[in-house]
Amino acid sequence: MASLHIDHLLGLQNVPKEDITLILDSTDTFLEILDRPIKKVPTLQGKTVVNLFFENSTRTRISFELAERRLSADVVNFAAGSSSVKKGETLLDTARNIEAMKVDIVVMRHSAAGAGHFLSKRCTSRFINAGDGAHEHPTQALLDMCTLRQKHGSLDGLNVCIIGDIAHSRVARSNIYGLLTMGADVAVCGPPSMMPYDLEKLGVRIFHDVDEALQFSDAVNVLRIQLERDAGADFPTLREYNQTFGITRDRLDRLGREVTVLHPGPINRGVEIESEVADGPYSVILPQVTNGVAIRMAVLYLIGTKAE
Repeated sequence: MASLHIDHLLGLQNVPKEDITLILDSTDTFLEILDRPIKKVPTLQGKTVVNLFFENSTRTRISFELAERRLSADVVNFAAGSSSVKKGETLLDTARNIEAMKVDIVVMRHSAAGAGHFLSKRCTSRFINAGDGAHEHPTQALLDMCTLRQKHGSLDGLNVCIIGDIAHSRVARSNIYGLLTMGADVAVCGPPSMMPYDLEKLGVRIFHDVDEALQFSDAVNVLRIQLERDAGADFPTLREYNQTFGITRDRLDRLGREVTVLHPGPINRGVEIESEVADGPYSVILPQVTNGVAIRMAVLYLIGTKAE
């Protein structure tokens, strides 16, 4: 069977198309496993995976843990709040001590951009980035691409617009890198205060009018306003943001055609997306969650078997 060119999944920037395609194709197999009465295979039996989460997470951590257990791996969950990090231990010392316990794969979330890159050069375990600051979140982008491929058949030539808080979003960056690699036409839309500097150099279109963005789009990925990162300071009120950039049923109905709606969660209902849209016929938000487990099974399998 084909194997990945990469040794770690730290982001999607510069990941070859062949690797992304292999992950997406492998996901189809794991989706079949999730439909079985017994949702478990011995693929990673004997492997130890540590979930090294320095930031709070619900969906991503549970999704990874389910994926690991369904592959029969031995799973250890690390919580920074109850660890020696609170006593002043450095990130590198924490990782090296965990690795000395003979860990095979580290799934890591950290607030610092590049934390996974830093450790992957100093440790022998394989690293999977579960989100590093506002840098990248590769498995979220992969599950988004998986969901779009299920819905539209191909990513090549698909018009996808990422709407919202681009500046604070690791999901946006990974989606831009991955979608462009797979041949999609990518746009972003949001207030100028939420757009990173020199964004156009990535090869994306930029909209500041959400209705124009919707006219362009076959699919929209609606980002959460990250209030915990002070994103709310970039516009006067949440109500104004909703009126100017919120994805509403009325806006979608005016198009006269179907537009696929994704959201990485958690949702700020009534802010970036209306409940009628999130729960409506255009939405693929719940399939995204299901695909997230299968994508992470595929990544863990491909990275884990590469480590042998």
